Amino acid sequence: MSLQLECYKLYLIGGSFGLREFAQIRYDVHKLHGKVDPALKEKLKQNTVTLESEYEKLEKSNLDNWENIRGPSLWEDSRTVQKQRREALRLKTE
Repeated sequence: MSLQLECYKLYLIGGSFGLREFAQIRYDVHKLHGKVDPALKEKLKQNTVTLESEYEKLEKSNLDNWENIRGPSLWEDSRTVQKQRREALRLKTE
């Protein structure tokens, strides 16, 4: 019985030290990611994309004549599928 109690104490103390180390790593990573390059910060300030400007782009685009192009499935070779599509497009335009 005493051995189990000692093991629990060991897990409790060891766990608290391990948790502290992992938490410290987390905070260190957040500090590193929180720092932003000043050049990038200026570039982000110059970027003035608004909802209205994006809406105007969509309004200008022709959404009535679009073609649904499916990507290859997991079991298909993407190069083969692309080759077949190019061939079909070539035959369509001739």
